[in-house]
Amino acid sequence: MIMMRTDPFREVERLSREIFGATGTTARPVMMPMDAWRDGDTFRVELDLPGIDPDNIDLDVENNVVTVKAERPAPDHGESSVAAERPRGTFSRQLVLGDNLDTSNITANYDAGVLTLSIPVAESAKPRKIAINSGSAEPAAISA
Repeated sequence: MIMMRTDPFREVERLSREIFGATGTTARPVMMPMDAWRDGDTFRVELDLPGIDPDNIDLDVENNVVTVKAERPAPDHGESSVAAERPRGTFSRQLVLGDNLDTSNITANYDAGVLTLSIPVAESAKPRKIAINSGSAEPAAISA
């Protein structure tokens, strides 16, 4: 498995944001939408973070857990706001990655409000050919 989903309460979170508002705090961050797929020997993740300053995005990797945190401060529009529907505050997402990904070589790019992570598949997880000997010779070595 490339990535394990650890978010069984995603729908509950979505409903609570609709009911109670979408302001994230450090204790209760707002979730960021994500797409993930494998593209050849690379695992790609796109996270929606529109309107976030790249300096307010923090990306950490510990063991096989990637944590993305971001913050969008409340705007200073004066005292009377006509509408305030865009989520504000702290956003956070954790991805638990499988051992078959090389977390030491993750790259990140932020463009047009989308944070894209590229995570290479570990060399040990890539398919490899095994030579077959015939007769009573010694077993063939595995070629990488």
